[in-house]
Amino acid sequence: MTAETNLSAARKSVPEAPSRVDPVTVEVIKRRLVSIADHMDLNITRTAFSLLVSEYKDYAVGIVDGEGRLLCQSTAGMPLFIADVLGSCVRDGLKVYGADGFAEGDVVISNDIGQHLNNVAMYTPVFEGRTIVAFVVVVMHWVDIGGRNLGSTSRFATDIWQEGLLINTVKLYSAGRLNEEVQRIIRTNSRLPEELMGDIDAQIGACYMGRDGVDGIVKKYGLEVFRESVVAMWDQAERAARKAIAAVPDGIYTAEAFMDDDGLNRGKPIPLKVKVVIKGDEMTVDLSELPKETKSAINAGESGGGWSVARLGFRYAILPEGHASEGTFRPLKLVLPQGNIMNCGPTAARSYYNLALPTLIDLVIKSLATAIPDRVAGGHYATFSSVRFRGNKPGTRQAFQCAESGFGGWGALSDGDGPGPFRTMCHGDTRLIPMEAQEAEFPIVFESMGLLPDSGGPGEFRGGLGMIKKYKVLAPCEFSVSVDRTACPPWGINGGGAATGGGATITKADGSSGAVLKEVTNMDKGDRVTIWTGGGGGYGPAEKRAIERIRQDVSRGHVSREAAERDYGVVLDEQLNVVRRQAPVKRDSA
Repeated sequence: MTAETNLSAARKSVPEAPSRVDPVTVEVIKRRLVSIADHMDLNITRTAFSLLVSEYKDYAVGIVDGEGRLLCQSTAGMPLFIADVLGSCVRDGLKVYGADGFAEGDVVISNDIGQHLNNVAMYTPVFEGRTIVAFVVVVMHWVDIGGRNLGSTSRFATDIWQEGLLINTVKLYSAGRLNEEVQRIIRTNSRLPEELMGDIDAQIGACYMGRDGVDGIVKKYGLEVFRESVVAMWDQAERAARKAIAAVPDGIYTAEAFMDDDGLNRGKPIPLKVKVVIKGDEMTVDLSELPKETKSAINAGESGGGWSVARLGFRYAILPEGHASEGTFRPLKLVLPQGNIMNCGPTAARSYYNLALPTLIDLVIKSLATAIPDRVAGGHYATFSSVRFRGNKPGTRQAFQCAESGFGGWGALSDGDGPGPFRTMCHGDTRLIPMEAQEAEFPIVFESMGLLPDSGGPGEFRGGLGMIKKYKVLAPCEFSVSVDRTACPPWGINGGGAATGGGATITKADGSSGAVLKEVTNMDKGDRVTIWTGGGGGYGPAEKRAIERIRQDVSRGHVSREAAERDYGVVLDEQLNVVRRQAPVKRDSA
């Protein structure tokens, strides 16, 4: 059965009624809330133990009200976690405990958020008297939480219990007192207990820090002014969202792409189709034509999957500016059948819940290409390109995991070349882990890293470039990789050409080599891995690209002379003088 859901109860219009709180106070409270979230974010970076958190920034911070409605999120948090995970985990806690079941100093944890079990939400209430004013929430990727593989992600998992420890709304702290039994269960189920417990302490510290900050605002302005300011803030955000939607022509818009496979049934494509309906000042994202949940681990739950697609696609395509709050998403609706890959059942495997998400977000944007062509970019590389080296540190039984995901190209725009290399649209401001830090911690060496020439889609404006990175392992270990969208490369827009896709190869110490995409492979000392990411799609016909831009691309090594001739029809001599311009060889475009 298809259920049409709208967690924010969209209204037809929001009259700009006078508020009893002056607009300056509303803005000050809004900015202070965001500042608190940003300080929490910074404090986590300073205090976390693992490189995944302290350097990669695999976490997000937000503040919701006493009913789980979004007040704000940190400026640089990972969008994939914030989309509706913050509110959904709090609403679940309210169902479990009731509003009267929380106390000052409680810290609740849950990884039942529709993503892989490593993503754990932690939150604490903010009280004014006996009233819950807000909850401060931190969602963090825990480095290992049990399961069949070190790192708790497995391509071969076929149900949720194979993926790690399930934590469904449990108090880690009750009224400020540590539940040592829960802590011991968590520690015992991790192969990396020191890193994990250090990260958890950073997560707890951020929650208490945020609680104190919100408490300070409420005490300064009073509960009534605070609440009225929040209502005014939501209404203001809703008006901005409705205005942005209303500027898009009414219509039903669709877009399609496909994944290479689900990781288990190799070579069997997974079709993806998104429909977007614009009607007046409301937008509906319809995911009813997605495949049913699979036996593999590419599934996601409603909050961590379907709502993430809808909210992030909406923000990128319609309203990219401004701080998001619950009001931002009131005009947004979602059609999402139960039991499909973005709204899976509670027992479905979801280690690789993120495999389809970047593509689906990009499809929301692509669907609007005919409606708002000047605001839609070419497709981005849209695959996490995750790599993991795991094993024991040389001469010890101490486990290690070196994990990161690739940077790739984003699509070209109507007025400029595509940016990148960046991480996917799911990642936001997550960073490249410094090579020096990884080499100091793990038995690997980076032999080279750089931009990948010719990877950006050609067009009047060229797509962003992918990257190529080469590793050498210094001790026996297990290597896993997850690369997709090799058969469905990032598309161009308005006549722009498609980009290239990604890939990976393993070269053994004896010189033999082979391609890998979603493999788990045993590595020996001296073996090498090369991984590259796709670029972004181009915008506009390639024959319209200015010759000076082409010459600049070639001089910088972004485009080869051969590609300049093939993709742009520009023949250059060795001094980069133009010999002639001819018709280019067309790449596929949207």
